[in-house]
Parts: sequence; C-alpha cells; structure tokens
Amino acid sequence: MLIEQIIFAVIALSLLVMIVMKMIKNNDKSYIAIIIISIIGILIDCIELIFNIQMPIILIIIRYVLSIVIPIVLIGIEKRGTCFLELKNIFKAKFYLHIGNTKAAKDALIVITNKYQNNYSAHKMLAEIYELEGGMRKAIDEYVQAIDINKKDYDSYYQIANLLTQFDKKEEAQEMLTNLLQKKPDYSKATELLGELLIEKELYKEAVSVYTEGLKYNPTSFDLNYNLGIAFTMLNDFQSAKLYYEKAAEFNSLAYNTKYSLAEIAMIFKELDEAEKYFLEVLEEENSELEADTYYELAKINIIKGEKEKAIYYANIAIEVDARKIVQKIKNEDVFIPIIAKINIPFNLDALNDNEKKAKLTPKDIMAKEHLEEMVDKTRKLGYSDIEILNRNKKREQNELESDEFIENKERDT
Repeated sequence: MLIEQIIFAVIALSLLVMIVMKMIKNNDKSYIAIIIISIIGILIDCIELIFNIQMPIILIIIRYVLSIVIPIVLIGIEKRGTCFLELKNIFKAKFYLHIGNTKAAKDALIVITNKYQNNYSAHKMLAEIYELEGGMRKAIDEYVQAIDINKKDYDSYYQIANLLTQFDKKEEAQEMLTNLLQKKPDYSKATELLGELLIEKELYKEAVSVYTEGLKYNPTSFDLNYNLGIAFTMLNDFQSAKLYYEKAAEFNSLAYNTKYSLAEIAMIFKELDEAEKYFLEVLEEENSELEADTYYELAKINIIKGEKEKAIYYANIAIEVDARKIVQKIKNEDVFIPIIAKINIPFNLDALNDNEKKAKLTPKDIMAKEHLEEMVDKTRKLGYSDIEILNRNKKREQNELESDEFIENKERDT
C-alpha cells in the first residue's frame, strides 16, 4: 500500500511539474485550474500517508482522476497540437452559443485567434457567428482563414460562395463554385447554387451540363431533378423537362409546383386529361400561390373539352381566390368568350381585399411557370401533328448535337 502511494506521489508530482512548465512556457494562466486540481489529488494522498489512514475507495479514485488522469489527458491533447487555452475557450464558446450569448462566445474565440492564429475550429465558429449576426464580410474573412488551415473544408468554401452572391459578386461566386465542384463533384449544394447562378444569367445549356453532372452523384435529389426540369423548360425542350419533373415528383410528391409544371407541359402536348389530373393534385395543397392559377387552368381545360358548366365553376372559384389576377386573365383570353356572361366578375376590383398567400415560389420557379404558360398559349392552335413534328425536330437536333460532341471528343483524343 505504501509503495503504491509513493509511486502515485512521484508520478503526480512529475505531471504537476510538466504542467507548471507548460504554463511558464506558454505564458498562459489557464493552466492554474489544472494545477489546483492536481494539487488537490496530491493532498489527498499526503493526508493518507501522514495520518496512516485507509481512504475510502471513492477518494482513491478521485485522487487518481485529479492528479493522474486529467493531467495525462491534457498532455495527450496538447501533443496533438491543441493547447489548453484553445480547448477551454472552444468549450466556453460552445456553452455560450448554447445559451444564446453570442457576444461572450465571440470574446472567447477571439482570445484563441489572437494567440493561436492557426486554430481551425475557432475561425470556423467565429465565421458562423458573424454570419448569424449579419456580419457577412467578417464571416467571409474567417471562412477564408479556416480554409487556409484546412484545405478540405468544402463547407466553408461553399459558404463563401453563398455569401458572395448576397454581395452581388456572382462572377466570383460562380468561379468559386466551379473550383469547388472540380475538387468535390458530389457536393450537391454547390451544384444547385452554381446552376441557379447560370439560370439567372440565362445560360441554360451550361446549367443543364452542371445539373446533369451533379445527378451522377446524387440521382435521387429532388432539387437537382427539378432544377434540371426548369433548365430544359427554358430551352423549350419539354420532353426532357417532363422527364426530370416526373423524377422530381417521385422523390417529393408534395412539391406541387412540380405538378403544375407537368400539367402545363401536358397542355402543350394536348394531353388534357393528364393535365387535369396534375392540376387537381396541385389543389391538394391548400392556400398555395398556385391555387388561383390552377382553377383558371382547369376552367380552360373544361372549355376546350366542351364541359362549360365545370369551366364556369372553376372560373368562379379562381376569381374568389384571387380576383385581381384572374379577372384580367379571363378578359384577355378568347377561349372564355362563350361563357364569360355566366362568370361572376366583380364590378369594383379595387374594393376587394387581397387574400394573403404563403410565398413559396422562388423567382426561378415563377420564371419557369410563366414561360410554360406562355408556351401553352403559343402552341394552343397547333394540332397534334404539329406537336409530333416539333418533338421529332427536337430529337433530331439533340442527336446531331450528341454526334458532333462525340466526333469532337474522338478527334481530340486522336
């Protein structure tokens, strides 16, 4: 028993001396807490030796934990390159963030970055806090420093690009996202953001290329399939758009804007029953932005099908939902002439209260929606044979394009 106590005292004192030396070397008073903890364990051992008493097993365990285990763990952590001050302040910052005190969290992290500039975790946490507070420029600076320390921090790379778009530095963001996808092509969020930037610039073919590449790594992604559908929509390749909208609907059956797009494409191809089915599915989402437009489109379908009573019914509901939008559309649409006398058109639109709808559609969604509606109007007078010709021409153009690309690649290889 005596030998065990002497061995304990020697090891504990050695560890204590090492920690004191670290405190002097690093000029860091944070070690004082560990020194005090270690001394308490040594004092318990001294009491046992001086008074020659048998300590309870719980006190023996405590002195080992205080004077041996904790110092060894600390020394082991520091051998991996993390000082106690860094570890302590990271823990403090996480605690302050947990209770919502971002100022105290920032102060703790700034202490680290001022003394240990290569602390990746501190820079990353500071960037996230600045972004949360709206200090975007400071957030970018901290994300950049985090990447300088950890070159494989792809999340920070993406966040910088995302923040650059908010500063309207979209060219820089596009370049960063392109570089990021070269390093990590399966990063779906980067693919989505780059595709959106390309669509915004009306570079639809480039967007198709980006989304198609992204689908190789994330084939079940709703967003990638849906956005690819939008890109093909803007290229007037409605067969391809339909294919990817259908895939998107498989992965998220509650995305009613996808069903609306499929319904409009069915209208383009004169598939009225299919269009009606999709429009009715859109109405399963209550109080959506698409509700009035959907009832309006159902009214048009039923006029074309010769079911005037149903057309009147749907038109009246559309007006009830959003009279300001729908009344003008009905007046501008020749197809409603046979039934317009039976539609309940309000006398004074200015006196109506607007129904508030929960905004879900993005500018990109609205752009694709309006383009499809425009194409429905343009193709309404085309017959089925004309639609088939358009489809065949589109397929022939696509095959020629693929053939040209194949020849170019082959010539380049040779």
